[in-house]
Amino acid sequence: MTVKVAIITAAGRGMGAACARELAAQGYTVALMSPSGSAVTLAQELGGWGMAGSVTEPADLERLVKETVGRYGRVDALINNTGHPPKGDLLDISDESWHIGLDMLLLNVVRMARLVTPVMQQQGKGAIVNISTFAAFEPSLAFPVSSSLRAALGSFAKLYADRYAADGIRMNNVLPGYIESYPIGEETRQKIPLQRSGTVTEIAQTAVFLLSDAAGYITGQNIRVDGGITRSV
Repeated sequence: MTVKVAIITAAGRGMGAACARELAAQGYTVALMSPSGSAVTLAQELGGWGMAGSVTEPADLERLVKETVGRYGRVDALINNTGHPPKGDLLDISDESWHIGLDMLLLNVVRMARLVTPVMQQQGKGAIVNISTFAAFEPSLAFPVSSSLRAALGSFAKLYADRYAADGIRMNNVLPGYIESYPIGEETRQKIPLQRSGTVTEIAQTAVFLLSDAAGYITGQNIRVDGGITRSV
């Protein structure tokens, strides 16, 4: 029986680590990366492989995929997770900060897609999930870089799905709301219909579902996991 292999970026803590744990519990071998050594430690705990690296560094992404394929011979699943981009008042955000956000939130996904798609094509199957944000389609001035560039990520995921669905490769975005790892005040909590923050486990379980055969007819979608805070239908 072939063991499925999953790559998760920014997997040292929070949602990325929760995704790694959930995938390992589902029988995947995991390959993890994070800027610190925490992904290496977690990978060892879960029986996989890990490295230190950043999603903004193309050489790190290339090493992550090449070493994963070299060790395990395949990539069945990819979760593109990342950290928090620069914030600030809309017109005070520098060009440099916008470029950091571009590398962190959009080009990381494009670059990883370039690397894993040929592997998945050869296998005849694969699935990719990008961790985005509820603010992608209801933009917030509190998160201007994230709101803008993750809206672009929504378009990229749809275009990718159109292009590679015939090869058996799917791509979807998960749009978390306020998650427990991001402290919120009472005023914000009251705006959430479920009256609480989400858990990293809830995000991970949604992502892993989208990678599974049970979600085999879902691609190019933006799945909100936000406690109902977004209002659009």
